[in-house]
Amino acid sequence: MATYNKLVRDKIPEILDKKGVSYEKRIASDVEYKVELVKKLEEEVTEFQEALSADELADVMEVVEAFKSLPEYADVEILRIQKRGERGGFEKRFILKGEK
Repeated sequence: MATYNKLVRDKIPEILDKKGVSYEKRIASDVEYKVELVKKLEEEVTEFQEALSADELADVMEVVEAFKSLPEYADVEILRIQKRGERGGFEKRFILKGEK
């Protein structure tokens, strides 16, 4: 039987309850939450890389949204827009080759 100890979406306990699945639940501390979000981001990015599906990209975006709710990342959207103005986006699809 597989074991797990990871951050899950808010409705997962409710879904497991309806299925009669037993589990232990606790609330992450602020520090643990940030650590677990990093792990979740890695997990979701890996799944997206394997599937390249909109569904998996949506999962990545949900983790990013969770990061944005943390005080230290509250200005990330402003920074994203600022960087886009300074450096552009990726619409032109430029690929550069060279040496560092």
